[in-house]
Amino acid sequence: MEELAKEAGITVRTVRFYRERGLIPPPRREGRIAWYDEHHLARLRTIAALLERGHTLNGIAELAEAFEQGRDVAELLGMDGPSEETPVRLTPEELADRFAGEVTPENLSAALDLGYLGTDGDEIVHISRRLLDASTTLVRKGIPLAAVLEAGQRVREHTDALAELFLTVVRTHAPDDADVSVEMLRPVAKAVVEAELSLALDRRLAGEKPDEDAGAGARGSAG
Repeated sequence: MEELAKEAGITVRTVRFYRERGLIPPPRREGRIAWYDEHHLARLRTIAALLERGHTLNGIAELAEAFEQGRDVAELLGMDGPSEETPVRLTPEELADRFAGEVTPENLSAALDLGYLGTDGDEIVHISRRLLDASTTLVRKGIPLAAVLEAGQRVREHTDALAELFLTVVRTHAPDDADVSVEMLRPVAKAVVEAELSLALDRRLAGEKPDEDAGAGARGSAG
Protein backbone atom coordinates (compact mmCIF):
# COMPACT_ATOMS: atom_id res chain seq x y z
CA MET A 1 0.00 0.00 0.00
CA GLU A 2 2.89 2.36 0.75
CA GLU A 3 4.38 1.74 -2.70
CA LEU A 4 1.01 2.29 -4.35
CA ALA A 5 0.45 5.54 -2.47
CA LYS A 6 3.90 6.79 -3.44
CA GLU A 7 3.33 6.01 -7.14
CA ALA A 8 -0.07 7.74 -7.05
CA GLY A 9 1.27 10.78 -5.18
CA ILE A 10 -1.17 10.44 -2.27
CA THR A 11 -0.99 9.30 1.34
CA VAL A 12 -1.45 5.77 2.63
CA ARG A 13 -4.36 7.09 4.66
CA THR A 14 -6.08 8.26 1.45
CA VAL A 15 -5.53 4.87 -0.22
CA ARG A 16 -7.02 3.16 2.81
CA PHE A 17 -9.97 5.55 2.75
CA TYR A 18 -10.61 4.86 -0.95
CA ARG A 19 -10.38 1.14 -0.29
CA GLU A 20 -12.92 1.36 2.54
CA ARG A 21 -15.28 3.36 0.30
CA GLY A 22 -15.01 0.72 -2.44
CA LEU A 23 -13.41 3.14 -4.89
CA ILE A 24 -10.58 0.72 -5.57
CA PRO A 25 -10.87 -3.08 -5.62
CA PRO A 26 -9.28 -5.21 -2.88
CA PRO A 27 -5.66 -6.26 -3.35
CA ARG A 28 -4.51 -9.76 -4.16
CA ARG A 29 -3.40 -11.44 -0.95
CA GLU A 30 -0.64 -13.91 -0.34
CA GLY A 31 -0.70 -14.74 3.33
CA ARG A 32 -0.27 -11.46 5.17
CA ILE A 33 1.00 -9.61 2.09
CA ALA A 34 -1.42 -7.46 0.05
CA TRP A 35 -0.37 -6.94 -3.56
CA TYR A 36 -1.57 -3.95 -5.58
CA ASP A 37 -1.03 -3.69 -9.34
CA GLU A 38 -1.29 -1.33 -12.33
CA HIS A 39 -5.07 -1.61 -12.27
CA HIS A 40 -5.18 -0.08 -8.78
CA LEU A 41 -2.77 2.66 -9.81
CA ALA A 42 -4.85 3.49 -12.90
CA ARG A 43 -7.99 3.68 -10.75
CA LEU A 44 -6.30 6.06 -8.30
CA ARG A 45 -5.16 8.31 -11.14
CA THR A 46 -8.68 8.30 -12.56
CA ILE A 47 -10.13 9.27 -9.17
CA ALA A 48 -7.66 12.17 -8.93
CA ALA A 49 -8.47 13.34 -12.47
CA LEU A 50 -12.23 13.20 -11.89
CA LEU A 51 -11.90 15.07 -8.59
CA GLU A 52 -10.02 17.81 -10.47
CA ARG A 53 -12.95 17.98 -12.91
CA GLY A 54 -15.41 18.65 -10.11
CA HIS A 55 -16.78 15.17 -9.45
CA THR A 56 -17.45 14.22 -5.84
CA LEU A 57 -16.27 10.99 -4.22
CA ASN A 58 -19.88 9.82 -3.98
CA GLY A 59 -20.36 10.54 -7.67
CA ILE A 60 -17.15 8.74 -8.58
CA ALA A 61 -18.25 5.72 -6.54
CA GLU A 62 -21.57 5.65 -8.44
CA LEU A 63 -19.76 5.95 -11.78
CA ALA A 64 -17.44 3.09 -10.81
CA GLU A 65 -20.44 0.94 -9.90
CA ALA A 66 -22.07 1.69 -13.26
CA PHE A 67 -18.85 0.76 -15.08
CA GLU A 68 -18.62 -2.53 -13.22
CA GLN A 69 -22.16 -3.43 -14.29
CA GLY A 70 -21.45 -2.63 -17.95
CA ARG A 71 -20.88 -5.29 -20.56
CA ASP A 72 -17.42 -6.24 -21.66
CA VAL A 73 -16.56 -4.65 -24.98
CA ALA A 74 -15.67 -8.06 -26.41
CA GLU A 75 -19.34 -8.96 -26.07
CA LEU A 76 -20.49 -5.77 -27.78
CA LEU A 77 -18.04 -6.10 -30.66
CA GLY A 78 -18.53 -9.82 -31.10
CA MET A 79 -21.00 -9.28 -33.92
CA ASP A 80 -20.91 -11.72 -36.79
CA GLY A 81 -19.98 -10.24 -40.14
CA PRO A 82 -18.21 -7.01 -41.04
CA SER A 83 -18.99 -3.62 -39.56
CA GLU A 84 -18.27 -0.18 -40.95
CA GLU A 85 -18.02 1.36 -37.50
CA THR A 86 -14.71 2.17 -35.80
CA PRO A 87 -14.58 1.68 -32.01
CA VAL A 88 -12.96 4.42 -29.90
CA ARG A 89 -11.02 3.76 -26.69
CA LEU A 90 -11.39 6.36 -23.94
CA THR A 91 -10.20 6.80 -20.41
CA PRO A 92 -12.86 7.90 -17.88
CA GLU A 93 -11.16 11.30 -17.84
CA GLU A 94 -11.42 11.65 -21.63
CA LEU A 95 -15.10 10.73 -21.48
CA ALA A 96 -15.65 13.36 -18.78
CA ASP A 97 -13.88 15.97 -20.91
CA ARG A 98 -16.00 15.21 -23.98
CA PHE A 99 -19.25 15.58 -22.04
CA ALA A 100 -18.27 18.07 -19.33
CA GLY A 101 -20.79 18.00 -16.50
CA GLU A 102 -22.97 15.43 -18.28
CA VAL A 103 -21.24 12.19 -17.27
CA THR A 104 -23.67 11.23 -14.52
CA PRO A 105 -24.36 7.68 -13.27
CA GLU A 106 -27.78 7.86 -14.96
CA ASN A 107 -26.39 8.90 -18.34
CA LEU A 108 -23.57 6.39 -18.09
CA SER A 109 -26.00 3.58 -17.30
CA ALA A 110 -28.19 4.61 -20.26
CA ALA A 111 -25.19 4.57 -22.62
CA LEU A 112 -24.10 1.17 -21.30
CA ASP A 113 -27.64 -0.22 -21.65
CA LEU A 114 -27.83 1.04 -25.24
CA GLY A 115 -24.58 -0.72 -26.00
CA TYR A 116 -22.84 2.51 -26.99
CA LEU A 117 -20.21 1.93 -24.31
CA GLY A 118 -18.40 -1.17 -23.15
CA THR A 119 -15.61 -1.76 -20.68
CA ASP A 120 -12.16 -3.18 -21.28
CA GLY A 121 -10.17 -3.23 -18.07
CA ASP A 122 -9.59 0.37 -17.05
CA GLU A 123 -10.66 1.69 -20.46
CA ILE A 124 -14.04 2.53 -21.91
CA VAL A 125 -14.79 1.67 -25.53
CA HIS A 126 -17.42 3.46 -27.61
CA ILE A 127 -18.60 1.16 -30.38
CA SER A 128 -18.80 3.88 -33.07
CA ARG A 129 -16.64 6.93 -33.71
CA ARG A 130 -19.41 8.43 -35.85
CA LEU A 131 -21.99 8.13 -33.07
CA LEU A 132 -19.52 9.42 -30.48
CA ASP A 133 -18.67 12.46 -32.60
CA ALA A 134 -22.36 13.14 -33.28
CA SER A 135 -23.24 12.91 -29.57
CA THR A 136 -20.33 15.17 -28.66
CA THR A 137 -21.40 17.79 -31.21
CA LEU A 138 -25.02 17.82 -29.99
CA VAL A 139 -24.03 18.15 -26.34
CA ARG A 140 -21.57 20.95 -27.09
CA LYS A 141 -24.39 22.75 -28.92
CA GLY A 142 -26.38 22.74 -25.69
CA ILE A 143 -28.55 19.62 -26.00
CA PRO A 144 -28.52 17.61 -22.73
CA LEU A 145 -26.80 14.24 -22.97
CA ALA A 146 -29.87 12.58 -21.43
CA ALA A 147 -31.98 13.88 -24.34
CA VAL A 148 -29.37 12.72 -26.86
CA LEU A 149 -29.39 9.21 -25.37
CA GLU A 150 -33.19 9.10 -25.30
CA ALA A 151 -33.27 10.10 -28.97
CA GLY A 152 -30.62 7.46 -29.66
CA GLN A 153 -32.88 4.81 -28.18
CA ARG A 154 -35.76 5.86 -30.43
CA VAL A 155 -33.51 6.00 -33.50
CA ARG A 156 -32.27 2.49 -32.65
CA GLU A 157 -35.85 1.19 -32.64
CA HIS A 158 -36.61 2.72 -36.05
CA THR A 159 -33.34 1.63 -37.64
CA ASP A 160 -33.77 -1.93 -36.37
CA ALA A 161 -37.15 -1.98 -38.11
CA LEU A 162 -35.63 -0.56 -41.31
CA ALA A 163 -32.85 -3.14 -41.28
CA GLU A 164 -35.40 -5.93 -40.86
CA LEU A 165 -37.47 -4.55 -43.75
CA PHE A 166 -34.43 -4.30 -46.01
CA LEU A 167 -33.25 -7.84 -45.24
CA THR A 168 -36.74 -9.24 -45.77
CA VAL A 169 -37.08 -7.60 -49.20
CA VAL A 170 -33.68 -8.84 -50.38
CA ARG A 171 -34.03 -12.37 -49.05
CA THR A 172 -37.60 -12.71 -50.33
CA HIS A 173 -37.06 -11.46 -53.86
CA ALA A 174 -33.44 -12.42 -54.54
CA PRO A 175 -32.83 -15.49 -52.38
CA ASP A 176 -30.70 -17.39 -54.90
CA ASP A 177 -29.29 -14.59 -57.04
CA ALA A 178 -25.50 -14.75 -56.88
CA ASP A 179 -25.26 -11.15 -58.10
CA VAL A 180 -27.38 -9.82 -55.24
CA SER A 181 -26.17 -10.01 -51.66
CA VAL A 182 -26.99 -8.07 -48.52
CA GLU A 183 -23.48 -6.64 -48.36
CA MET A 184 -23.61 -5.59 -52.01
CA LEU A 185 -26.90 -3.78 -51.48
CA ARG A 186 -25.86 -2.27 -48.14
CA PRO A 187 -24.78 1.05 -49.76
CA VAL A 188 -28.12 1.16 -51.60
CA ALA A 189 -30.05 0.75 -48.35
CA LYS A 190 -28.01 3.49 -46.70
CA ALA A 191 -28.58 5.81 -49.67
CA VAL A 192 -32.34 5.25 -49.53
CA VAL A 193 -32.51 5.93 -45.79
CA GLU A 194 -30.32 9.05 -46.07
CA ALA A 195 -32.37 10.42 -48.98
CA GLU A 196 -35.70 9.73 -47.27
CA LEU A 197 -34.49 11.37 -44.04
CA SER A 198 -33.31 14.41 -46.01
CA LEU A 199 -36.70 14.68 -47.73
CA ALA A 200 -38.51 14.23 -44.41
CA LEU A 201 -36.51 17.10 -42.91
CA ASP A 202 -37.36 19.21 -45.95
CA ARG A 203 -41.07 18.53 -45.44
CA ARG A 204 -40.88 19.27 -41.72
CA LEU A 205 -39.01 22.53 -42.20
CA ALA A 206 -41.29 23.63 -45.05
CA GLY A 207 -44.30 23.00 -42.84
CA GLU A 208 -42.89 25.30 -40.15
CA LYS A 209 -42.43 28.28 -42.49
CA PRO A 210 -45.06 31.02 -42.33
CA ASP A 211 -47.41 31.10 -45.28
CA GLU A 212 -45.89 34.00 -47.22
CA ASP A 213 -48.56 33.89 -49.93
CA ALA A 214 -51.31 34.18 -47.33
CA GLY A 215 -49.47 37.08 -45.70
CA ALA A 216 -49.14 38.87 -49.03
CA GLY A 217 -52.82 38.38 -49.77
CA ALA A 218 -53.79 39.78 -46.41
CA ARG A 219 -51.65 42.85 -47.01
CA GLY A 220 -53.27 43.36 -50.45
CA SER A 221 -56.80 43.19 -49.01
CA ALA A 222 -55.92 45.65 -46.28
CA GLY A 223 -54.68 48.12 -48.97
